[in-house]
Order: sequence, then structure tokens, then C-alpha cells
Amino acid sequence: MESWCMVMVVSQTVWEWEGKVVLVLPLRFRLKLRSCSVAYSASASGLSFQELCTFLNLHSSTMWALRRASIRLSLRSQGFSLGASTAIKLMPAAVEDGAGISGSFQITRSKVLSTMTCYHAGHSSPKFTMSRRELSSQADANSTNNDDDLDEALSYELQTQGINDEVETDFGDDDEDFKKSHDEMELSDIEIDPKKSPRSKRLSKIFTAIIKAPGLSVRSALDKWIEEGKDISRQEISLALVNLRRRKMYGRALQLFEWLELNKKLEFLEQDYASRLDLIAKLRGLPMAEKFIDSVPKSFRRELLYRTLLANYVSQNKLNKAEATFNRMKDLDLPRTTFACNQMLLLYKRVDKKKIADVLLLMENENVKPSTLTYKILIDTKGSNDIAGMEEIVETMKTEGIEPDLQTQAALARHYISAGLNERAEAILKEMEGENVKKKQWVCPTLLCLYAKLGKADEVERIWKVCESSPRIEDCMSAVEAWGALNKIDKAEEIFEFMSKKWKLSSGNYNVLLKVYLNHNMLLKGKDLVKRMLDSGCKLNLLTYNALVKLHVQAGEVEKANTLLQTAIQQNRNKPLFDTFMAIMEEYAKSGDIHNAEKIFYQMRKAGYISRFTQYQVLIQAYINAKQPAYGISERMKADNIFPNKAMSKQLVQMNPFEKTAVLALLD
Repeated sequence: MESWCMVMVVSQTVWEWEGKVVLVLPLRFRLKLRSCSVAYSASASGLSFQELCTFLNLHSSTMWALRRASIRLSLRSQGFSLGASTAIKLMPAAVEDGAGISGSFQITRSKVLSTMTCYHAGHSSPKFTMSRRELSSQADANSTNNDDDLDEALSYELQTQGINDEVETDFGDDDEDFKKSHDEMELSDIEIDPKKSPRSKRLSKIFTAIIKAPGLSVRSALDKWIEEGKDISRQEISLALVNLRRRKMYGRALQLFEWLELNKKLEFLEQDYASRLDLIAKLRGLPMAEKFIDSVPKSFRRELLYRTLLANYVSQNKLNKAEATFNRMKDLDLPRTTFACNQMLLLYKRVDKKKIADVLLLMENENVKPSTLTYKILIDTKGSNDIAGMEEIVETMKTEGIEPDLQTQAALARHYISAGLNERAEAILKEMEGENVKKKQWVCPTLLCLYAKLGKADEVERIWKVCESSPRIEDCMSAVEAWGALNKIDKAEEIFEFMSKKWKLSSGNYNVLLKVYLNHNMLLKGKDLVKRMLDSGCKLNLLTYNALVKLHVQAGEVEKANTLLQTAIQQNRNKPLFDTFMAIMEEYAKSGDIHNAEKIFYQMRKAGYISRFTQYQVLIQAYINAKQPAYGISERMKADNIFPNKAMSKQLVQMNPFEKTAVLALLD
């Protein structure tokens, strides 16, 4: 089997092929958005021109890499600059000379930038390796269909939690991200296309036995299953786990795994360890998940296991841990797949957009092909402040043969609406509807919400009539949200009452109407709804507490809001939302209540929200409004690696008049 490598040296390309050294020198390098042409002159040791042509044909995948360079230039032109340094390591390169391997080195970010610039300009560029690796992230090829379903269910859940969890996590340093965070993924977009969800919709008999077990006892249900002489096959187990995961019954899924291990009823494979790792991370925390990896046999510590850990770090915005895991995959010679790169893009989109370009470069250097999700992330990143750049990414996506799916179209429409380009948004919504929206009812939830954002009550009414004859619960939830956005509270309540009679509602269903009340400062109705929610047997989740806290803050009842926050801290396994803390802290800052503002600041650190720019801005404003100096605040910021911009510098001077006097004295 032939072995080969490619190393960029000055403006030349050196190849090793079947023991012969080939030097390929680009004479002309022209890139367009839709095509790429390259002309070569070549010299080779013992290699004829015909052999060279054969060689180039054999390695057409490398021509693909050159063509993809057009994407790189396009993305750079759209503003993805290489800014701050990154912890992501690119592939080390090894150059072979007469004495063998002369050495390897790490490409720094600045060298990557010069490589990009010099290579396309035809000047000297540093050396890097372009390796061709197997990038499959699927489970074992010998898995059964249900094993594939389990792997697909896990992959789908991990991939989407990086998006869907954005409404429940900390969003980054700057105020714009903080204010826009809840708009990144609307309720109706959680599952817009049923084709994208895991295949299996059959119910496992083991799953049925588990959910019927008294007292949520998985062990008793499985023990009884064995006593009755029933078989436990891998196929049945995989299907049961898929069923449990789809219903977010993570505790029972983990108990099932533990029972299987204790009773030696399953020979664990990589996807089983990965699924169990994910459940441990969700239920017992990331430190326990890290310990679990050490117990996994080394032969199963492969890409699927580490990408599962990576996805959980990303879902909780653990920047350092995620970067360390991503780099460890390289150190372990595991392929860094499209899935893993997408996770890093999601993370950087929230916490450090400057590093997005680094991931894109790494994907090109390691020949990792962008997926639909890759483009979705880039579209969403650019759409917030650069519509032209967003549209260029869409064109690049289409050039690569990837047509925007409905989620991507919804994101485009949302960004057009935010930019005031309503006609473009409407055109996309009509595309989403197609010729007959009645045959595409699963698109209706998204259409309802987006037409409401456009203020088109007549269109919302039209789409709702499509659903009204046989509504699904997601149609109703989106209709409640849409009518609430159009200030039609009575219609939103009417549909909610219809829902409550037709289905047993969950906390999430109640939260939709609660959010409507929040957006209209309706505290009394909000409190009545929460009481009704508790009476129905639903528990208050973090989004419920977030809405309740904000309703009380809006009503000027900050102490009551703080009491609710402390209750949320005590009663929930998960920490309250960043947004919940900040709503109360901002209110204390307005009144100059330094003591309570500092208390909330401390609680946020204790909950795991590391000190960041926004928190310090609000804290400093508390001192300004109290007309008190904050001694040592600059040292605290330095310790947290927070450095003031011009606006914060003005705040600091305003807060400390003594410092201002000293500065003026020096100027005099």
C-alpha cells in the first residue's frame, strides 16, 4: 500500500511516493469561488512526466484540498481573522532528508497566518503536514442496526445539546452575546425536521417494563424480567437505551447500564462506554465522568469516547477542559472529526469568536470536511453583525453541494428580521413552506414564530389553521409563543387551555406561557400559572425560576426575587442560569446596594460562573451608584485575567474620585 506525504517548502511542494521524491512547483495559482485551476512544472528523481501524471491522478484527493482552499480565502474575506493565540495545536510536521527524520515542530498561530498569506501570494511558507486520515465517527462496523440507533441517538443528542443548551448556559464575555443569547435557538427550532432525529421509534419491551416498574426501580424490573425467563439481547438493550434517551430518562438509562455490568449481561463496546460516560456527565458531573474514563479498557478509549467527553465540556462552556480534550485526541492519534471540530466552533462562538478561524484552518490542514452544522454555526456567527458575510457563507455552502436545510433557512430568516430586511426574510419563509405547507406540517412551529417576529398576524393565523385540525403539541407551543409575541395574550391562553385538556403538560409546556407573561410584565398571572403547574405535579426547573425571578425584579420586588434564586440554588442539582443571577445583581447595582451585589458576585463564582467582563461592569456600577470607592477592584480583575476597555476605564475613574484627583494632579 503506497505511503505519501506532502510538505510545503517555499513555493514548492515536495512529495514522497513509492520511494521517489517529487518536486512540484506551482507556476500559476488561480482561485475562484466555484473553481480552482493550478499549473505545475515538475522535476523528479527517476520519475517520468507520465508517471507524474499518474501520480497526480492517484492523489486527486489532494486536488480536492487545493480546491477547498477557495473556501478558506472566502472565509477570510468574510472577516474570520486570526486574532488571539489559541490552545488548539495543529498537526506537527516531519521532514525527511538523507539522514532520515530531521525533526518535528509545532506550528504556532502566527506561522499559520504567514502560511496562509505566503502560500497564496506565492512566497515562502513554513512547512506543514497534510495528512489523509480515516475520519469516520461511526460505531463499530459490525454493530447491529439497533447499535447504530444507539450511536445515532447519542451523536444526535450530543450534537444538538451544543445548540439547544445555549439557552441554559453562560454565553461569554461581551454584552451583545449576553443580551442575544436566548434568541440563538428559538423553542420551535429544537426539532424542526423529523428526518434529523434518530431513526428508531419502536418501543423496546425492556423499556416498557422499566417505566412500569413501581418506585422508578430499574433493578426490580430487570430482575423480574430475568426471573420470568425472558431474554436480554443486545438489540433489545440498545433499543431500550434509545427509548430512554429520547425521553431524557437519563437516570433510568444509567441504572440500566449499571445493572447490566453488575449482572454481566452485556459485553460492552465503545458506544456503550460512550453512552454511559455521557449519562454520568449529565447526572453526576464532569469530574465523575473523567474518573470513569480511567476505568474504561484502553482498547475502547477511542474517538467516540473522547468526543462524548468533549461535547459535555462544550455544553457547559468549560473552555480549558474542552481545548485540553481536543488536543489530547491528537496526542492519542485519534481522528479529530467534523463532529469534534463543530463542538469547538460552538464553544468559540459563545466565548471567543477570534478562535473560530483557527478551527477552520485546522479542519483544512487535517482534511476535515465541513458539515451542514459547520456552516450553520458560521452563518449564525456572521449573521449577528454581517449580513453580507453571512450570505457569502451560504454561497460557499451551496458551492460545496450542501443545500441549506430548514434549520439553516430559519436562522437566515431570523438574522434578516434582526437586520430589518423583512422582504428577504419573507422570501425564505415562502421557500420553507413550499408549494403545499399542509404536507409539511412539521415546518409550522418555526413558521409560526418567525411570522410573529415579522409582525404578520394574518400569516400566523393562516399557518395555525393548517395545524388546527390535527395539532401536535409542538404546533400549539409555538402558537402560544407567536400570539404572545403579537400581544394577543387571550389567543395564547386559549391555545394553552386547549393543550392542557388534550395532553398532560410538562414543565417545559408551562414555561412557554410563563415566558409570554414575563415579556408582558404580568406577575400575578405568572404566579397563578406556577401554582397551577405545581398542582399538576410538575417541578419548577431552571427556566421557571428564571422567569419568576425576572417577573419579581420587574415588579420591584428584588428581595423576593433573591429568595427565589436562593431556593433555586438549594433545590436544583444544576446551577441557576447566568441570566438569573445577573437580573438580580443588576437591580442591586442600580440601587447602589454594594453588599448584596458583592454577595451575588460571589455566589456566581461559587456556582462555577467564572468572573467575566459583564459581571465586573455591573459590580463597578454598584460602587458608582453607592458613591463608594472599590479598593482593590483592579487587582481582582487582573487576578481574573480581566482587562478594562475604554468604557470600563471611565467607570473605574468615576468610581474612585481619589484616583481621579491623583491623575489630575499629575497632569498639572
